Amino acid sequence: MRKKNTSSPQKSSAANSGKPSFGKPTQSKPKKFGGYQKKKVSSSVSEANKDSIRLNKYLADGGICSRREADELIKLGLVEVNGKIIKEMGYQVQKEDVVKYDGNQIFAEKPVYVVLNKPKGFITTTKDEKARKTVMDLVQNASPYRIYPVGRLDRQTTGVLLFTNDGHMAKKLTHPSHGVKKIYHVTLDKRISGETLMDILNNGVHLEEGLAKVDQLSFIEGESNRSVGIEIHIGWNRVVRRIFKAKGFEVEKLDRVYFGGLTKKNLKRGQWKILTEQEINFLKMV
Repeated sequence: MRKKNTSSPQKSSAANSGKPSFGKPTQSKPKKFGGYQKKKVSSSVSEANKDSIRLNKYLADGGICSRREADELIKLGLVEVNGKIIKEMGYQVQKEDVVKYDGNQIFAEKPVYVVLNKPKGFITTTKDEKARKTVMDLVQNASPYRIYPVGRLDRQTTGVLLFTNDGHMAKKLTHPSHGVKKIYHVTLDKRISGETLMDILNNGVHLEEGLAKVDQLSFIEGESNRSVGIEIHIGWNRVVRRIFKAKGFEVEKLDRVYFGGLTKKNLKRGQWKILTEQEINFLKMV
């Protein structure tokens, strides 16, 4: 499988700006060491440092938490190295050391971030008891480390899906308090009126969890009134499908075209790519 193709983006792909465009929205959107000589470090010490890593970074690289949070865990005596509780800030971990947090061994890995243009028919899970196809089948060669999907898209939903071994990042992107932006292109089973779109946008829709509020909703320019674009921050299960169902519509196609700044530009269905440093840095600012 190729990592990235160079074909022109699909119809629903994001523009160069990184954000897909809708048609005219139904409503405007309601962020020298002076005086000192530096000492030379002996080659033996320099080589030794290459094989060690600060304990807080080790924990962060292992996907446990951020470095700042790791410092707190260390202060609280919750981290042990080779069976000994370590509370020393700046403690250096060697390659052969065994590091444990909360009784579980932690393995430091380089953070990996992969974006997939998910096709239909794949379940967003790491393993399926019924042996059905999962999204892990599509990214099995993407990383030497174990990576996991961030959030989920249901079996028939397509589009942007992020994978990573960075537990801290995954938690941030899925926690409701962060309100990560998601944009979907929706194809309904029948035409929807502008008045209904305005009602959903202005008043929201009452679902089991509470009031589902929509940030932006409009027809997609150049398409029929069965196709709409919806921007939303809440992450309830199948929330987009349920919003329209509550209004008497069935969603025939659902394609996520934007997630936390990521798009599927230049990625065909089923293809993935490793995020660039620029894309990773953007994600960290979300």
